[in-house]
Amino acid sequence: MRILAIADEEDSLLSARLASGRLESPNVVVSCGDLHPGYLDYIATTANARLLYVRGNHDTDEQGYLDMGGTPLDGHIVQVHGINFAGLDGSYAYREGIVGYTEGEMWRKALMLAAKAVVQGGIDVLVTHTPPRGYGDLDDRPHRGFECFNWLLNTVQPKLMLHGHTHLSYGIISRELEHPSGTRIVNAGGFWTGEI
Repeated sequence: MRILAIADEEDSLLSARLASGRLESPNVVVSCGDLHPGYLDYIATTANARLLYVRGNHDTDEQGYLDMGGTPLDGHIVQVHGINFAGLDGSYAYREGIVGYTEGEMWRKALMLAAKAVVQGGIDVLVTHTPPRGYGDLDDRPHRGFECFNWLLNTVQPKLMLHGHTHLSYGIISRELEHPSGTRIVNAGGFWTGEI
């Protein structure tokens, strides 16, 4: 299965690359957050692929996401072509008015998702907005990763984790990292394509 993952920064040439065939058409478009619903709908339509998404910390337009027609992953496991995708919205809570959670709140969400994974045949691709603590995050509160994501990766052992939030343009962020669980962690900032 070919995945097009997008996050944080709109790429004005992405739809042109898809339409011209310079970028191989994906089987699924996965948004890791902080992108306008109209942009997501446009990319998924151009790619002629199903759209799965989590909301980022700045994605407070709930109605826009409902109207868009994609499939929300927050707290759910969704199967596409035999691959189980699951997701968790938001970032570390650092101020009011964002999609944010404390570590304790995210622990509860992670525990519930792990329980669903047992019943629904596991998770192949974990989609989050924020990276795990120590794997592509930063030390400041707004860009801190969740420690419970490390537990979740060790427990459900997905093949792939896609996230955004820490922009590659910061200059100190790696596109890909390997987690001790064996999960390949990919920062989808801008866009990334790959197979699973």
